[in-house]
Amino acid sequence: MGDTVERALETLERVGTALADPTRRRILMVLVDGPAYPAELAVQLGVGRTNVSNHLTCLRGCGLVRATREGRQVRYDLASPRLAHALADLVDLDLELEVEVDVHKDLDGRA
Repeated sequence: MGDTVERALETLERVGTALADPTRRRILMVLVDGPAYPAELAVQLGVGRTNVSNHLTCLRGCGLVRATREGRQVRYDLASPRLAHALADLVDLDLELEVEVDVHKDLDGRA
């Protein structure tokens, strides 16, 4: 495979990792609306600060969010405006779901 395909696959893997966890998905959806601080995210999402910090570290490692130091605080925002558009497009997808499939089981189609 060419470099372009390899880079695309790496990007998809990073996005997939980021979206694999419900807390990370919720953080990303909050950041679509604008920058936020970890303490604010923890309160808004109803999770602990350590939990939020761990997920923000993962999202940074995936390249989806960036951190900006502001004195003693760190502000987080989406790394690219294109990510906000991509997330909006994903949310608006019309998924082809089979009625009899339990949403909490068998999401990847395996038995």
